[in-house]
Amino acid sequence: MKRRVFVGSALAGTGLAMGRTAQAAVKPGDIPMRAFGKTGVKLTVIGLAGGRFPLCTREEAREITRRAYELGITYYDTARSYWDGASEEVYGEVLPPWRKNIFITTKSTQRTRQGADAELEKSLKALRTDYIDLWHIHAVSEMKEVDQIFGSGGAFEAFDAAKKAGKVRFIGFTGHTDPHVHFEMLQRYQNWDGILMPLHAADPGYLSFEKIVLPTCVERKMGIQAMKPLANAKLLQTLSVRECLNYTLSLPITCAAMGCTTIGQIEDDVRVARTLKQLSDEEMAGLRERVNGIKGPGLEDWKRNILTAGLDPRPKYLGG
Repeated sequence: MKRRVFVGSALAGTGLAMGRTAQAAVKPGDIPMRAFGKTGVKLTVIGLAGGRFPLCTREEAREITRRAYELGITYYDTARSYWDGASEEVYGEVLPPWRKNIFITTKSTQRTRQGADAELEKSLKALRTDYIDLWHIHAVSEMKEVDQIFGSGGAFEAFDAAKKAGKVRFIGFTGHTDPHVHFEMLQRYQNWDGILMPLHAADPGYLSFEKIVLPTCVERKMGIQAMKPLANAKLLQTLSVRECLNYTLSLPITCAAMGCTTIGQIEDDVRVARTLKQLSDEEMAGLRERVNGIKGPGLEDWKRNILTAGLDPRPKYLGG
């Protein structure tokens, strides 16, 4: 389901031309900001995620990025693996004039120090910057990967060294397959600065990051970033975009990464962010109840399927 296309077109037109028409109605500023954990940095509660850029042309991706900055977004998420590096390149083509005003996150899927070091150099070159604000170990899905990351010559050595050298300000990790793997990453190292994980109204009903991972991150005062607040559009069969974002951003987190493929979509997200409502416990429970009938691995097909015996129908990880 391509909710972003549907919602963007419904509110602001389906492509860049219609998105441009809507600009007059959406002006910069007034996006709420929150502290990124204990780092001392504040970020806008929504950020632009470059994982959906392969669904755009390169020029469309550049225009969306420019519009995000015009609207006041300070948080920009990408990864070396997105679009074979082109997602980083788009940011590098647009964002350098405003580098001091923004926060850039990129990620490495490499599990060895040598591989991660090499990817960091490619990321710095593509982003046209001499430092990364937050560098994530990306898409950690299996316990064996945790062992690789923290083993001799593992990726963690590269991340620790890069932070000490000033090539990156903060380090963290991401994943969306299994919250128990995230929890193990938290046990192996106590001083992560950030984390990116799926958080949305259906998550508590199945293999939940909100229940298993979030409390430890809050306790440690980490910078917490949410992915998939709309569950890749699947929640929109039951909830509105506003309800989805209100739920995710009512959790004790900093911000949510929003994948966009049109200017209309990023403008829609900014409109919602400007009027966020902090939901009560009762309201949060009400939204969880409304999605109760669709929760589980059928909805969250990026998670491990624990309901089948020895079968894993999840599609191959493609980013995001």
